[in-house]
Amino acid sequence: MKDIEKDVCESEIVHESVVEKVRAALPDEDTLADVAELFKVFGDSTRTRILSALFEAELCVCDIASLLSMTKSAVSHQLRILRQTKVVKYRKQGKEVYYSLDDEHISRIYKMALEHLSEEK
Repeated sequence: MKDIEKDVCESEIVHESVVEKVRAALPDEDTLADVAELFKVFGDSTRTRILSALFEAELCVCDIASLLSMTKSAVSHQLRILRQTKVVKYRKQGKEVYYSLDDEHISRIYKMALEHLSEEK
């Protein structure tokens, strides 16, 4: 119990100037809700596996299904969610549909997560 108490302020002082500066810089509630929704998308292990594969290469649904030992239907369902949140994009080539990460921002988020997890504590 004592370790938990070490990370709590023992005083009641509010640093008003800092609080006001931060309050002015905070995004609006709609933007914060969108950020939370994006993190929810990353919070699903199946979608994270798909993102991991797409981080390496552009892949079609059949490729992803084979790689992750999933059905095409299950992969398509997850890709639909990833598309709706602008995490992945697709392009059609004949009868095939190829998926990739939407942009460099998504690649960087994924790469930064891996780097963060590999840091020594």
